[in-house]
Amino acid sequence: MSDENALQLSPREEERWFTRSVAAIGGASFFADLGYEIPTSLLPSFLTTTLGAPAAALGLIEGFADGLGGVSRLVGGAIADDPARRRKTAVGGYTVTAVLTAAIGAASAVWQAGALRIAGWIARGLRAPSRSALLAEAVSEGTYGRAFGYERAMDNLGAIGGPLLAIGLVAWVGIRTAILVSVVPGLLAALAIVIGIRAIPRPQRGERRALRLQVRPVLRGGLGRLFLAISAFEIGNAAATLLILRATGLLQPGRSHTTAVDLALGLYAGYNLAAVVASFIGGRLGDRRGMMLVFGLGAAAFAVGYAGLALSSSSIVLIAVFFAFAGIGIGFAETAESAAVAGLAPSEVVGSAFGLLAAVQSFGNFAASAVAGGLWTLVSPSAAFAYLAFWMLVSLAALTLVRSGDRA
Repeated sequence: MSDENALQLSPREEERWFTRSVAAIGGASFFADLGYEIPTSLLPSFLTTTLGAPAAALGLIEGFADGLGGVSRLVGGAIADDPARRRKTAVGGYTVTAVLTAAIGAASAVWQAGALRIAGWIARGLRAPSRSALLAEAVSEGTYGRAFGYERAMDNLGAIGGPLLAIGLVAWVGIRTAILVSVVPGLLAALAIVIGIRAIPRPQRGERRALRLQVRPVLRGGLGRLFLAISAFEIGNAAATLLILRATGLLQPGRSHTTAVDLALGLYAGYNLAAVVASFIGGRLGDRRGMMLVFGLGAAAFAVGYAGLALSSSSIVLIAVFFAFAGIGIGFAETAESAAVAGLAPSEVVGSAFGLLAAVQSFGNFAASAVAGGLWTLVSPSAAFAYLAFWMLVSLAALTLVRSGDRA
C-alpha cells in the first residue's frame, strides 16, 4: 500500500474485485445516501420556508455539520486503524446517523434542526474511515480504483433516488413526515454493512491498539504532497444544498416556489447521475492511467460548474449543464481521493489515512459552506459561486506542483 507509484495504479484485469463484500459495502452507501439525501434535499426549503430561517443559517448549519463531522472523522480514523474496532464503528455509525438525521422532521425550531443535523453528521463522520478501510481490506491494490469507483457510484446513485423520493413523499405526506420516513433506508444501510463485514475474513486476534491518530506516517511522500491539492479542492467544495438553493432562486421568477423547488431537486438528481457515471469511469481510468489525472479532471469540471452557477441565467438547460459539470467533478475527485489513499497509505495506518482525508474534506466543506453562505447573504449568490470556482483553480495549480515534485 505504501509504494508512491500507487498513484499510477497498473491495470490487473484478471483480478476479481466485485466480491460480495464490495457489493454489500456499496449497497450500504446506496441506502445510506438514499436515507440522508431526503432530509438534505428538503433542508433548504424546511429551514427557509417552514422554520423561517435566512440562507446564511443554512450555510452555517451545513458548515458546522461538516466541521464537527471532520473532528469525528479524525477520531474515527484512529478507531479504524484497529481491524476489530472498525467493524463495530461502521455498524453503529450507520444506525445512529439514520435515526438522528430522520429526527430533523420533528424539529420545531431552527436550533433543533441544526443540532440534529450536526449530531447526525458526527455519527456519519465516525463511521466513514471504517467503511473506507473495510473496502480497502476487501480488495487488492490493483483494483482500488474500480472498487472505490463502484462505492462512490452507489453513494451517488442513492443521492439520485433521495431527491426524487423526497418529491413524491412531500406530495404524499408532507415535508415533515417525508424527513421522518428517511429512517427506513438508513437502517437498511446498517443491515448492508453487516452483510459486507461478514464477507470479509476476520483478522487474527492481536494486541489491542491504543486509540491514536497517526498523522506523520500518513503525510510522508507522495500522499502528503497530494493532500495539498486535496485541501484546496475541499475548501471550494461547498454543501450541495447551496446548489439546490441557487437553482431554486434562479428558476423562481415566473414560477411558483413549489415548482422551482421541484425543478431544483430534479436538477440535483441529474447532478448525482453525472457523479454516478463519473465514478465508474474515473475508477477504471484511475486504475489504468493514475489517480492524479482523474483528480485533476474532477477539479476542472467543478471549476466550470461553479463558474456557470455564478452567472444569473434562468435557463434550465444551462443550469442543468452546470449541475452536470459539478456532478462529474465530485464523481472523479472523490473516487481519486479514496483510491489514492488506499494505494499510498501504509496498511497499519490506513484508518488514520482515511480519517485524515475525511477530516480535510469536512473542514474544507465547513470553510466552503460558511464563507459561501456569508458571501451569498452579504454580497450576492454570484460572488459565492465565483469564490468556490477560484478554489478549484487553486487545486489544479497545486496538483501541478505535486506532479512536479513526484518527477523530481
